[in-house]
Amino acid sequence: MRQFGLIGRTLNYSFSQTYFSQKFYSQSLADHAYELFELATIGELPALLAANPDLAGLNVTIPYKESVVPYLDELASSARRVGAVNVIEWQPDGRLRGHNTDVVGFRESLRQFFPATPDARALVLGAGGAAKAVTVALNDLGIAYWSVTRNPLGHGLTYDDLTPQVLAAHQLIINTTPLGTFPLVEECPRLPYEALTAQHYLYDLVYNPGETLFMAKGRAAGAQVKNGFEMLCLQAEAAWDIWNNGAAD
Repeated sequence: MRQFGLIGRTLNYSFSQTYFSQKFYSQSLADHAYELFELATIGELPALLAANPDLAGLNVTIPYKESVVPYLDELASSARRVGAVNVIEWQPDGRLRGHNTDVVGFRESLRQFFPATPDARALVLGAGGAAKAVTVALNDLGIAYWSVTRNPLGHGLTYDDLTPQVLAAHQLIINTTPLGTFPLVEECPRLPYEALTAQHYLYDLVYNPGETLFMAKGRAAGAQVKNGFEMLCLQAEAAWDIWNNGAAD
């Protein structure tokens, strides 16, 4: 049996198990399984690994993409660039190697959604592991950005700084926070949504529900909106390639 899975704190919103289970079925991989492993703290990871000797690969989600790093033996360059891990690879000698496929997933999904120009500007809502992957992808695409957090002592903007004038200067707004994720679907980032226009593009990394309140408010203002489902699929395929071929970096 080749066992794979997802580690995180709360996973009732996740589509990863369905995605990979369907993949295994379609490819007649009856000896493959994908499980959800909810961990109250990342400190529970060693016990999980010991209890599941058939594990051949793991995905990592909120809130452990950064805190998982000390539990790994080495990092691929993708994870070093981001400072966060969303894929764990078992190497032939048993060593655990961390990768980040969120960068390629978001970058390639964004290419198909946002018509980037040399003067394009973005706002990145959040500062966790997903936000770090997004900012690396934006750098790859040459899109300037400001990070937006609740911390008034941070290096970027706070939500109080998001005036209509600031929104007018930034066409692309990316939500990397879990706000709006099922079951808390009535939550959304604090923005002056009335300042949005048809020139704005709202990308929400959340994919469950299919349209978050963040997206609905953007759509009501005429903005283009997109959820994180395509990113999920792209990063999952990159993870699958790593687990089977091991060469991605």
